[in-house]
Amino acid sequence: MAHRLRVERPSDALTANKIGVLSHLRRNGPSTPGEIAAAEHQLPQSLTRVFSDLQISGLVSRSPSERDGRESVLSLTWAGESALARDMAQRDAWLSEALMALTPAEVDLLSIAAGLLDRIADLPATESALHDKTA
Repeated sequence: MAHRLRVERPSDALTANKIGVLSHLRRNGPSTPGEIAAAEHQLPQSLTRVFSDLQISGLVSRSPSERDGRESVLSLTWAGESALARDMAQRDAWLSEALMALTPAEVDLLSIAAGLLDRIADLPATESALHDKTA
């Protein structure tokens, strides 16, 4: 399903990592790069370029952390919110059309399954999974 949704996106769409960062900021509000990386089950160094590209594009803003001046906080800008909404609208349109081919019982079953998959995806990453990404 993830592959099909990627195929349905236009060629100029944002990358999956950029969508992940923007989605995190939309759901959770301003966050440090480390918080975003942990939520995305990645190392902060893996997303450095993504953060930079999003800032240069005006989709996120960066400000010093009030807790720790050595740390920065990323926030979603209006342009970032708009870019995320456009990306989601394109995928939602395709998915809505595809769901019309299903019975109401099948749609209900998918809704339950999606909720379960969201819960699984939100589980903390294991320490070994984080170490595997550095190898």
